[in-house]
Amino acid sequence: ELSVLLVNNAEIRRLNKRWRGIDAPTDVLAFSQREGDTPLCLPAEIDLLGDVVISVEQATQQAKERGKCVNEELAWLLIHGTLHLLGYDHLTGSQKKRMQTRQREILAELGLGWQSRGGSSA
Repeated sequence: ELSVLLVNNAEIRRLNKRWRGIDAPTDVLAFSQREGDTPLCLPAEIDLLGDVVISVEQATQQAKERGKCVNEELAWLLIHGTLHLLGYDHLTGSQKKRMQTRQREILAELGLGWQSRGGSSA
């Protein structure tokens, strides 16, 4: 299971400050339910990934800057956040390349090609 929350810049900034110590808006945040000192004890049939929070304001601005429609940017951010929940990261160059490659593969599978895209801040 995955929850998706669409918010404005003020809300994502508040969450970013509280959970990452960064007092600025970002485009996407991912909160895993599989990490931490006390994992949830759920029935085996429930696979709870976590939460993806996306700033629609940030996505709209980024889409304009990249010449993309907002839906494409939102799809990119949702995939990006979900990959974080599945263990992908972009702290090193090789991790970033692996994650971006997988994001493009998923978008292509969905029929949403993506020609050029920089990294995300989450």
